Amino acid sequence: MTTAPNSEILKFAELIAYQDAAVVSRQIIKTEGGNITLFAFDQAQGLSEHTAPFDALVHILEGQAQVSISGRPFDLQAGEAVIMPANEPHALKATQKFKMLLTMIRL
Repeated sequence: MTTAPNSEILKFAELIAYQDAAVVSRQIIKTEGGNITLFAFDQAQGLSEHTAPFDALVHILEGQAQVSISGRPFDLQAGEAVIMPANEPHALKATQKFKMLLTMIRL
């Protein structure tokens, strides 16, 4: 399933908008092999620590975030990315409002 236009140039940061005091998500692609999701986090918003059964790539599109993986903090800004390994606890927090692209691939 694809929720973004096919065969068109995509400007990911323009496909999702911030909402006050909220985390917004928009799924771009979802298949049995994985998914790609956009997120927009207002400042100080986040996702509490959790695990996922698949590796996940977090790519910051704009703004700044702190991604914690197994208790180790990574301060990321636009253009930077980090891989969160499967089954390791991780959390995200907006140090300023930010947008990210999350890519999960099931192996």
